[in-house]
Amino acid sequence: MNISVELTFSPLQDDFEGHIINFIKKLRASGLTVLENPLSTQVYGEYDEVMNVLQEEIKVAFELMERGLMYMKMVKSDRSDYEPHF
Repeated sequence: MNISVELTFSPLQDDFEGHIINFIKKLRASGLTVLENPLSTQVYGEYDEVMNVLQEEIKVAFELMERGLMYMKMVKSDRSDYEPHF
């Protein structure tokens, strides 16, 4: 089963930028399809693979910061080829 996950990672501290960059680079290195925009990061792939990567990388990201927020939305389908028609 394929899924699409939208993540918004917000370290709640002054040195937030490096934490976000590191998190996105680790997602890119995972081999999953990863797309970014200024407000969120989308990850696409097979459910177990995506969830295993996210479980590990979110844990690492949280351990490296003092306070933070991870907002996640999931869709049961691979929406990586979505293009708006308006």
